[in-house]
Amino acid sequence: MEDRQHVSSGGVYELVVGYCRAVRVGQHVHVAGTAPQWPDGVCDPDPAAQARRCFEIIAAGLAECGGGLADVVRTRVYLVDADDFDAIGKVHGELFAAIRPVNTTVVVAALLDPRWRVEIEVDAMLRDTRVRQP
Repeated sequence: MEDRQHVSSGGVYELVVGYCRAVRVGQHVHVAGTAPQWPDGVCDPDPAAQARRCFEIIAAGLAECGGGLADVVRTRVYLVDADDFDAIGKVHGELFAAIRPVNTTVVVAALLDPRWRVEIEVDAMLRDTRVRQP
């Protein structure tokens, strides 16, 4: 098996649930579902602001793996309200208009925290195949 690089966000659930923010194996990076929350627990109620926060966290995880948003090949967006699609989709478009990853957007009954209007996960393919060692 190829070397694996694990990226932790430091979230309290990572050890309890047994996951991490991102995993890199070779050129592939998979970023877990990312919530729009700040480290102090604050969550902006605006759907566009929440999408931007998700992508900030995702970009940081990708950077730790040696990549960035330009390396994203798939996005999955989970919404709790279809009416938020335009605002969240606009943010997605601002970040990915030139990259054009495949995308799936679904409306779900709820997310873990009722303040969250969106949760986003991505997959990326890096150009550099060497896994960074901590």
